[in-house]
Amino acid sequence: MRVSAQTAFDAIGTRWLIDTEEPLSADLRASVLERARRFDATYSRFRPDSLVSRIAAASDGGRFRFPDDSIALFRLYDRLGIATSGALDPLVGRSLELLGYDAGYSLTPAPAAVRAREDGRGRAAWAVDVVRDGTVLVTRRPLVIDVGAAGKGYLVDLIAGMLREAGVDRFVVDASGDLRHAGESAIRVGLEHPFNPRQVIGVANLNNRALCASAVTRRTWGDGLHHVLDARTGSPVTEVVATWVVADEAAVADGLATALFFTAPRRMTETFRFTYVLMYSDGRAEYAPDFDGELFTTSEGRGRP
Repeated sequence: MRVSAQTAFDAIGTRWLIDTEEPLSADLRASVLERARRFDATYSRFRPDSLVSRIAAASDGGRFRFPDDSIALFRLYDRLGIATSGALDPLVGRSLELLGYDAGYSLTPAPAAVRAREDGRGRAAWAVDVVRDGTVLVTRRPLVIDVGAAGKGYLVDLIAGMLREAGVDRFVVDASGDLRHAGESAIRVGLEHPFNPRQVIGVANLNNRALCASAVTRRTWGDGLHHVLDARTGSPVTEVVATWVVADEAAVADGLATALFFTAPRRMTETFRFTYVLMYSDGRAEYAPDFDGELFTTSEGRGRP
């Protein structure tokens, strides 16, 4: 793909780049920005006026209507929840708040007494505390929805679809590392070392697929505190420190990049088609036999050294 134009903008709290052969029309650019704005207005738990913030503030619950395209996102969370035995759950938002990753970015964990009281109430679970009726979510108490595990990738897919509908068939949509590529020629993407952003541990060849990455070092704010939590315990993961997943859709790659922190790849391959690289806290790396790329470090278990 010959890149001669780049569209840059900020949306959902991150930097976006769209590489194309020709500049996007003014109308298409405006439509993309508006789509990202509407997504943020629905799913951002950092905006007091968003739909998910209204759900979090509803003391007795209620009925809340989401956009039509929410059905596919919520179904993906259904599949991820089952495959991870509940470790990946969009109702993990309250646990993130209690650890300090709240709407005000306090980065200060709640007092132990508050966390104990929340534990006594029982952790909210997507499969138990939410009833879905088409695009309507029915709740019975305040729930903090956080779609961070797959939401950014899902928006990447939505924007990629808009580009195709507009006749743009060669592009790279890059949402700060969550990528969707379209075109005849593969691109090479560096896999950033989680503890040294100036170093890569390898490269992936990406051709008409999506690549998403996650790392415990992306959002940290204290000793052992970061944004990747096991929803069953509300605690940050410790064994895996970084993941990279290649799949046909960015939403799937994004969700799996989180799921692999607490669920073995072989379990996830029972439900999803993907390839991956994992990095562990002791520096070991593992990658799938069909990973299209190479690592510049020692691998263990699977793949090529």
